[in-house]
Amino acid sequence: MASPAVSSRARLIQASPIRKLTPLADAAKKRGIEVFHLNIGQPDIPTPSDYWDAMSRRTPQVLAYGPSVGIPELRQGICSYYRRAGIDVQPANVMVTSGGSEAVIFAMMAVCDDGGEVVCFEPFYTNYNGFATMAGVKLVPVSSRVEDGFHLPPDEAIEKVINDRTRAILICNPNNPTGTVLTAGELDRLAGICTRRNLFLLADEVYRDFTFDGRVHKSTLELAGMEDRVIVMDSISKRFSSCGARLGNIVCRNAEAMDGMGRFGQARLCPPTLAQYGAAYMYENLHEEYFADVARTYQNRRDVLVSELEGVEGVFFLKPEGAFYATIRIPVDDSDRFAAWMLDEFSFDRMTTMVAPAAGFYATPGLGTDEIRIAYVLKEDNMRTALAVLREGLKAYPGRKVR
Repeated sequence: MASPAVSSRARLIQASPIRKLTPLADAAKKRGIEVFHLNIGQPDIPTPSDYWDAMSRRTPQVLAYGPSVGIPELRQGICSYYRRAGIDVQPANVMVTSGGSEAVIFAMMAVCDDGGEVVCFEPFYTNYNGFATMAGVKLVPVSSRVEDGFHLPPDEAIEKVINDRTRAILICNPNNPTGTVLTAGELDRLAGICTRRNLFLLADEVYRDFTFDGRVHKSTLELAGMEDRVIVMDSISKRFSSCGARLGNIVCRNAEAMDGMGRFGQARLCPPTLAQYGAAYMYENLHEEYFADVARTYQNRRDVLVSELEGVEGVFFLKPEGAFYATIRIPVDDSDRFAAWMLDEFSFDRMTTMVAPAAGFYATPGLGTDEIRIAYVLKEDNMRTALAVLREGLKAYPGRKVR
């Protein structure tokens, strides 16, 4: 007898291009090859010791359920964090989530019915694909170009994909996977489109503290007249180098949307309780000096990336402006094949470098096949070695193509 059919969601959800090559990396390590992981945004900066101290001080006798929207201390701490940046946020505008991933899913579900559409700019954080499939949402891509530093295309290119099923525009700023930081003018353009077309603006601002070369991040929460249209998704994963805590949050001033997302939260009971005590302490007590130091660390690593790859034959990218990612055009026939080859067949002095093929960060078939995403999350010496190995791999790759 045939097995019952699984859902279309289970069949169609995309495998993560960030993680799909992990078996090849594991096999390389078993062969004694050192693998430098530039494929995933896992910082090597230590989680602040205050995080662990704050959790241990609050360890309860019974690890009970917490409020569905998060403990009051953390919601207030998040408000304090925004107020220090000059942004007025009240606890009623804040909901704690199980990671930034849940925040994005909840936001999509809050603004879209099944079959609703969300406009996004490719390349985009690849897991948006999976979140959209889980939420019954269709992502509608608008392409940006490496030659433009992946900044926004003209308004006409955006407006022509908007129709009566469109419910929102989704951005990531600073951007994963490109490192682009949208200008105030670009944000104003998006606000104008959302106002004219009666859309929400969903803003993934996980990397808002990591901007380089004197840039200052402008939050969508600062856009005048957009108070009821903006939903910000955020996370402590990169801010406090605590990816495994699985704590994110939503900030939204639209009471109806917050009410709906709060009820989504009730269905999963509560976000991780113990981790929230550590996060609450950090939001209240880690201020500008901490964030500035972390941003300097990533800017220095960005500079290593530029110095090691800029001018390499066939390699093209513009200097990343924030976050800790770069999407780079490389001289290969297919970046999926190249990334797999680096792990399965290549080594240099018993070392190899793992990158993320960029095609998985696009929704349009055929785009990104000659691009990779690099996460510059390793210490500077390790970054130099990893990029030197990557250069050797590019020289030796059988499918090398130089224009």
